[in-house]
Amino acid sequence: MKKISIVIPVYNEKDTIREIISRAEKSPIELEKEIILVDDNSSDGTREILKEFSGRHKVIFHEKNKGKGGALRTGFSAAFGDIILIQDADLEYDPQEYPILLAPILEGKADVVFGSRVMTTRPHRVLFFWHYMANSFLTFFSNMMTNLNLTDMETCYKVFTKEVLEKILPDLESERFGIEVEMTAQFAKNKFRIYEVGISYAGRNYKEGKKIDWKDGLAAIWHIIKFNLFK
Repeated sequence: MKKISIVIPVYNEKDTIREIISRAEKSPIELEKEIILVDDNSSDGTREILKEFSGRHKVIFHEKNKGKGGALRTGFSAAFGDIILIQDADLEYDPQEYPILLAPILEGKADVVFGSRVMTTRPHRVLFFWHYMANSFLTFFSNMMTNLNLTDMETCYKVFTKEVLEKILPDLESERFGIEVEMTAQFAKNKFRIYEVGISYAGRNYKEGKKIDWKDGLAAIWHIIKFNLFK
């Protein structure tokens, strides 16, 4: 494997976008990097910043907001790497940990790797109890449907091979945060080899730009049922 596609969905992240691009560029991996930035119709000046990077990275602009799932599907369609890695545009997840995420795939053990914020001894910011409980419940409910034993289904860090992407991309349809559930269901249905590795987590609060809320949590319950039983 020679090339990795780092897909970064972006929506109103003017305060962090330059830094996360820099960190992704400097991540300590030997693979050739293809960085794909998908702006989901930002309105805070992010689009203007991203134009600065169009000369050295793939930058795609949505003319209508489609949600994280829509942005990821656009990015996936433009990816040509042997491995695909999802990176959020905030600074909650650290690109310095790419080698940890890639190791099970490069060693030939895994087709898919989840970066777990739960199964880890690495530092993580202490924030919201109810967010933690909601994430735990959604992971538990998803595991019941998929028969997996994940600890952190909703994590941003999902890494997988080109062969996995080619198999699941035609079936992906989620627009918002349901993409996390849908991808997990697809990984399970296709019986891919899945690993988890522990990662650090520098979570942020709503004043700092966090976007997922309780409505997305409720929607995730329906998505777990839909994508595991009816798709």
